[in-house]
Amino acid sequence: MTAGNNGASTPEDDDPFGYLYADGQANGAQPPSGGYGYPNSVNRVRPVGTRQYGQPGPAPQAPQQQGAYGQPNAPHYAAPETLPGGATTVQSHQMSRGGGGGRGGGPNTKGLLIGAIAVVAVVVIGIGVAVIGGDDEDSGGNQADSTSTQVQNSDEPTPSASKSANEEKTELPTVDAKAMRLGGTAALASDVEGAQSDGGVYVANLNQPGNSVTWTVNDVPEDGAYTVFVRYSTTDDPQSMTLTVNGKEFGSKLNMDNFARAKDGDFSKGWTQTFAWPTLNKGANTISVSCADGDKCNVLLDQLWLKEGQVKK
Repeated sequence: MTAGNNGASTPEDDDPFGYLYADGQANGAQPPSGGYGYPNSVNRVRPVGTRQYGQPGPAPQAPQQQGAYGQPNAPHYAAPETLPGGATTVQSHQMSRGGGGGRGGGPNTKGLLIGAIAVVAVVVIGIGVAVIGGDDEDSGGNQADSTSTQVQNSDEPTPSASKSANEEKTELPTVDAKAMRLGGTAALASDVEGAQSDGGVYVANLNQPGNSVTWTVNDVPEDGAYTVFVRYSTTDDPQSMTLTVNGKEFGSKLNMDNFARAKDGDFSKGWTQTFAWPTLNKGANTISVSCADGDKCNVLLDQLWLKEGQVKK
């Protein structure tokens, strides 16, 4: 179509904005009946040259150009003065759309914080449920284990353990006075009560040098330290005699003190015992108690016996 009016339509029909010009208005051009689809823009447009300046009223304010980082800005294409309340209305519109939650329209940090706390709470609850469930399973599985441990650690020995202990511990012999070999003028007697040997027999007359008793003990289980016990009676001051093991004197002297504190020559109340820790050989060994020069030997001798290791009773 050419510039002339040679078609069916009029020029105002060709130019949709002809109503803005004087010749368009002369030809009957009219502004559109509706707005452009934006808020508050209905019938607000003016033809060119009709806007009045210097009129009293609120000064126009520039629209807010950009919101907080990451927040969408609602577009406003109408003139600011056409909006009631100016920039305040725009800001209120942005706030109603969730544009900002702070002083400068920033992000809604309170909402984000609440959301984060909710997520952490859910995770903690889930972990707690899992841990409780795991503890229940573990406690069920460990119950049998604790029971078996208590049985194993019980102070009462099991039959198999008792049998093993008895098999390992060898019963060592005890010798009575009448089974010993006497030396010198030593002699057996039974006048004084309290002797534990068979028939209440004991060895007397040991208070002279050269007198002795000798015990040959067989079947010592192994080499090592043993304890030899001597049962005797005395009523005097501390006595001491010589102990000989396998032909060699052991230690200094065998202490034969008046541990029973018997008085007035009452040998029946003076029975007591002493011990020494010799080293014996596996098999047969000889143990002698004798009265040597310088010894104090006013004793009655009843029994001798052995125990493994170095013990006191």
